[in-house]
Amino acid sequence: MPLKLSAFPKCYLEKIAGERTMSVFDWIEMAKALDADGLEMFEGFFISLEPGYLDSVGEAIDAAGFVMPMLCCSPDFTNPDPDGRKRAVEKEAEMIRVTRRLGGPRAVCRVLSGQRYPGVSREQGLEWVVACIHQVLAVAHEHDIVLGLENHYKDSFWKYPEFAQKKDVFLDLVNAIPDRTHFGVQYDPSNAIVAGDDPIDVLQAVADRVVSMHASDRYLAAGATLDELRQTDGTIGYSPNLRHGVTGKGLNDYDAIFRILAAHGYRGWVSIEDGMNGMDEMAESLAFLRQKVATYFPDSV
Repeated sequence: MPLKLSAFPKCYLEKIAGERTMSVFDWIEMAKALDADGLEMFEGFFISLEPGYLDSVGEAIDAAGFVMPMLCCSPDFTNPDPDGRKRAVEKEAEMIRVTRRLGGPRAVCRVLSGQRYPGVSREQGLEWVVACIHQVLAVAHEHDIVLGLENHYKDSFWKYPEFAQKKDVFLDLVNAIPDRTHFGVQYDPSNAIVAGDDPIDVLQAVADRVVSMHASDRYLAAGATLDELRQTDGTIGYSPNLRHGVTGKGLNDYDAIFRILAAHGYRGWVSIEDGMNGMDEMAESLAFLRQKVATYFPDSV
């Protein structure tokens, strides 16, 4: 399969999933102007999970000339409340079924560990998360969907950062799930930087398990430091000091990233998380990634 590009509207996340001042159909229509092959969706984009509504979303994606390679979900498997974890499992299982309906077999449904709640130890958190992932993995097998565990920073609607944000905890979690058919890594180099890890080191550790990738770039607001950023726990959403920019103009070494992916025969999707300053930046990011694909994956052109 050739390597393909998809787009995720990070710039409109709050408008679509929070304020509801913009619909997923508005985004699909706007995306027609982009040089992308697919559109990544987010669980919060849908105002209903009824089959008729979901089919209308799928039809809009298809009519616009796209496919849906991944559904971005944010299960909170570290919730200290057992009922909360049960609800998170049920919701992720439902999203796996939505992924199959909109994306077809082998589409990726993102999975996270959960929030880094105060008082939840590393050992306890890992035990909860592994148990929850095994439950939803059975559903992924049933529907032939791939779970992609992201080295994440923080869901936009979470209070605390990701439990498995740091490389060592993330790798412990990845290695605790041996399934390589319906489970793998959703790699995000920018999140590694925020965690204080080298994104190349993270990629080299999981390269043979990467099933999807986010290609964003980050930079810090003037006067801000990564150490300060990592101490902003306990506030909803992203720190205002962490900015998205045009992919290829930030802190990531995309030549090294694509070289490693090519060496491991990667043939999944690369999805941009971009456009915080408008659609022009998103188009510029896609053009940059097309050039990298042509260089490192010439058979995809």
